[in-house]
Order: sequence, then C-alpha cells, then structure tokens
Amino acid sequence: MQGLFRALKNQCYSGRGSTLEHINRFSFKSSQSCHQEGINVTVAQSGSLPEKGLQNTTVAQVLLTKGEEKVGSWIWCRTDDSIYDAIKRMAQNNIGSLVVLKPGEQQLIAGIFTERDYLRKVIVQDRSPKHTKVGEIMTDQDKLISVSSGTNVLHAMQLMTENHIRHAPVIDGKIVGMISMVDVVRAVLEQQHGEVKWLTDLIQGDYY
Repeated sequence: MQGLFRALKNQCYSGRGSTLEHINRFSFKSSQSCHQEGINVTVAQSGSLPEKGLQNTTVAQVLLTKGEEKVGSWIWCRTDDSIYDAIKRMAQNNIGSLVVLKPGEQQLIAGIFTERDYLRKVIVQDRSPKHTKVGEIMTDQDKLISVSSGTNVLHAMQLMTENHIRHAPVIDGKIVGMISMVDVVRAVLEQQHGEVKWLTDLIQGDYY
C-alpha cells in the first residue's frame, strides 16, 4: 500500500506539474513568436488546463460524489448490536466497515467495526457472532484514525497508508461520513481521466 500511495502521489504532483509546465511554456512561446511576426493572436482561455487537482480536493468533495452530503446516509450500527446483525448489514450493503454509534439520538461515535475486527476477534477466537456485541470487539474511538471534511484527499490517503487502514471516519465534531482507500483511488482515477480528456480535446479541438 505504501508503494501505491507513493506512485499515486508522484503521479498527481510530478506528472500533472510537468504537463502544466509544458503546456504553459508552449502557450507562452506560441504567443511570443506570433507577436514578433506582427500577428495579433490571443491564446484562447479555454486552452488553459483547469487548476483544480487532487491537491485542491477535500474529503468533503469526495463524500459528495458518494451521496454522503447528509448525516445519516452512511451505514452504521450501535454498540449493543450483535456481531451477527452488524456483519449481515455489511454484507447487504457490500461494505467492509461500519461506524459504531453510542446509544441515544445524538449520533455520537463510539468506534468502528471492520471485517478485520470480525476475523481476528470473533472467528479466530471462536466466539459466537449472535452472542457477542459490537461494543466488545470494535476499535474504540480513542484509537481511531479520523479525518475532517476539510482534510486534503492526498493527506487522507497518506494517513490510511501509514496506519495500514482502509477506512477513516470523517468527523466534524460528530460523525459526518466515512472515506475509504477505494474512494481515494477512485478520485485519483477520475482526476486523471479529466486531464486526459482535456488534453484530447486540446489536440482535436479548435485551438490555434
């Protein structure tokens, strides 16, 4: 996973930076040479590569693409739910973790329950999923690696990579969502697709 993070980060910073530098240099030289020849040419503004990249993308923007702009749209369980019910909910929603909330209506986070918790603390220890509560085996709140909605997506990737985790709760005072390594990689791929599309349009479009 460390290798994946380094490769993606280098791609985002070095690759995109060199592309911008190359295109900006080309645009400047083209404009300069045209003026020297007495030709009045203005480089089209639409030929400028958008400055929005992963270094300007926040966790909140990634959550919006998942439809998690409202509290409650993420999948959760309670500390007093059975492991069996929690695993069943994860399977029904095709996810690998659940936010664990404290009893009550305030949506206060108690911890996180993951597939790894289930394997290591239930299956390996031969405990009964129907008679074991989530609160008994979850990763407690004080051990959580979390981010805020304003965290840069690349920093979120770094935190997950360095701590060997695949999911991080998004907390702004209270839980507002969950971001995963899959979400981050998807954001990287979408950004790269957008830049490739822009370059393709530039080559094939009506730019001078």
